[in-house]
Amino acid sequence: MERSVNVTVVYYSSTGTIHRIATEISEAAEKHGAEVRLVRAAELAPEAAWRSRPAWAAHLEETADVPIASVDDVLWADAVVFGTPTRFGNVSAQLKQFIDTLGPAWFSGLLADKVYSAFTSGGSLHGGMETTLVSIYNMVCHFGGIIVPPGGDLNPYGTSHVLGAGNVPVDEIALQAAQIQAERVVRVARALKEV
Repeated sequence: MERSVNVTVVYYSSTGTIHRIATEISEAAEKHGAEVRLVRAAELAPEAAWRSRPAWAAHLEETADVPIASVDDVLWADAVVFGTPTRFGNVSAQLKQFIDTLGPAWFSGLLADKVYSAFTSGGSLHGGMETTLVSIYNMVCHFGGIIVPPGGDLNPYGTSHVLGAGNVPVDEIALQAAQIQAERVVRVARALKEV
């Protein structure tokens, strides 16, 4: 009998792109037998900033029921999948702030030996998506975590989507990549629990 695997998907999304990929990863992980928590990093931007952009304000309202991530969500998990838009080739401030709250758990060795993976989006094809994912994996190395990228023919570092100037919705290629990534995360996390 296959052991249950706990997967937490922690993401930050301002207008919905990362939320869409996070949802796909969550649903795919559940299809492969995982228990899943889908949680979001808290919004840090001032209200005046997000209210000035209708898509940002609308997305915050639409996802108000998604729980805010807590350290317990990471401790509960056998696998953690982080999602963030690319911010100048790096992690969004909102997700980084959440990761910074993991310091005491890291110091106690509670983040080690878990599976970690990541996904992102960006405005242009060479807009820093891969360095964003590597930035997350650099942190995971400090955790003592086990990095499980999707590999394959797409972005081998993690699912990614290019919005372009027209804010192109997440396409089938990115959704398929998310499904592949989720399946691999669950499979590897389950194999590690068998050891």
